[in-house]
Amino acid sequence: MASPVVVTHPLAQIHLTAIRQTNTPSAQFRWHLQRLAEILFMEASRSLETAAVRVQTPLAETDGAAFARPIVLVPILRAGLGLQEAILPLVPDATVAHVGIARDEETALPMPYYAKLPSILAEADVFLLDPMLATGGSACAAAAQLKAAGASRITLVCVVSCPTGLEAFGTQHPDVPVVTAAVDERLNDKCYIVPGLGDAGDRCFGT
Repeated sequence: MASPVVVTHPLAQIHLTAIRQTNTPSAQFRWHLQRLAEILFMEASRSLETAAVRVQTPLAETDGAAFARPIVLVPILRAGLGLQEAILPLVPDATVAHVGIARDEETALPMPYYAKLPSILAEADVFLLDPMLATGGSACAAAAQLKAAGASRITLVCVVSCPTGLEAFGTQHPDVPVVTAAVDERLNDKCYIVPGLGDAGDRCFGT
């Protein structure tokens, strides 16, 4: 099994607890999910390279920093949009790409249906966003699409993962770090993470 970076910061765990609860309304679920996404991205972006710049303060010139490479956020539609909405204000100059992958409810296999990717992937730091790493099928397929388009620096950011998904993703993409708030016990017979938090997309968007 791949060894993810598990974010155990108390604030992360408080927000995770809120979105796990079945009686958390959609608006509150979305708010806590976004706060958790901010914390996860802070960890996921920890090793981003920066370039030195000179800036003028009201009093003097001083040294500053700028990102060394473009940043691309890639939410997996649609649940990944909940993470993207929180992360984009932290990196407002980032490019946002989209990958659409549905899951066949009978086979649990990924079904890619949409991709809109920029031409800068080869030179960018890419963050793949998906709240749940369950079977790993969607994340594996999305990462493969990104690599085929030239991406080589990819980080997967997910809220909840499980051993099955981590094993599958780590086998297919051992070069892609995974940042998550939890590694849950298992999948049930419908390939939902247990204890998990249910369907992240449905709960985030109230459907």
